[in-house]
Amino acid sequence: MAFDMVKFMREVQVEARKTTWPSRKETLQTTGLVLIMVLITALFFLAVDQIIGAGMRALFSVGS
Repeated sequence: MAFDMVKFMREVQVEARKTTWPSRKETLQTTGLVLIMVLITALFFLAVDQIIGAGMRALFSVGS
């Protein structure tokens, strides 16, 4: 079974024509939401890290 490059390229073009691209507004909205979620996640993990760090400091300073 030989690979037919011309047929493959035609099929790629057909599939590429089916692609629908988001509008500029949709792209900006989605990007904004992603950035907000990244910020929220970063703040969450910062808070968790601070709480765990405070707990570890308290735990290991008990014997001092």
